[in-house]
Amino acid sequence: MLESRVTVAVFDIGNVLLHWDPRLLYRKLFKDEATMEWFLAEVCSPSFNLELDAGRPFSEAIADLTGRFPDYAEEIRAYDDRWLETTLGLMTDSAEILQTLRRNGVRNYAITNFSAEKFSLVRTIYPILAGFDGIVVSGEDYIVKPDPAIYRLLLDRYGLAAADCLFIDDSAKNVAGARAVGMQAHLFESASGLRAELLRHGFAI
Repeated sequence: MLESRVTVAVFDIGNVLLHWDPRLLYRKLFKDEATMEWFLAEVCSPSFNLELDAGRPFSEAIADLTGRFPDYAEEIRAYDDRWLETTLGLMTDSAEILQTLRRNGVRNYAITNFSAEKFSLVRTIYPILAGFDGIVVSGEDYIVKPDPAIYRLLLDRYGLAAADCLFIDDSAKNVAGARAVGMQAHLFESASGLRAELLRHGFAI
């Protein structure tokens, strides 16, 4: 077992607890993979999604993008109107790990890059996402990972010490951001790998 003072688990949401991939929706809307990949790289792109995660309203962002790409107006509007089709729901194995931590009294928090509008929606559909001891949602606070300020915001808001926290995220950049402010951090690749890391730190799991 690793000698560690870590006692707090801090989770990312997307692709750690909630399976999300826009291809789940856009494979229904495009006949060929290449056109879909172009659309997700150049139109409803990662930078476009990051603007939403940073707090830009969907209505404003969709209106702007349809003005720039009028031939794809229907597909662009689907990013909002059919957003739920971009997720397969909870990742059950990692969700069970979180539930076990809670049953065993482990303090648990979240830092997520997520539109405020869509997180409000999924929190009602999946109550597990409303059960954290505290959370920072990028779209509510207008700051996104891996900006060091978003990690410090969680620490300051809830009175946590960085050295007490194990941060769990599927993005290497976000993991590096957490380490830069003094957190322990784990790059999520599988529920089994997460369970092993938690045990290594002495968590009750």
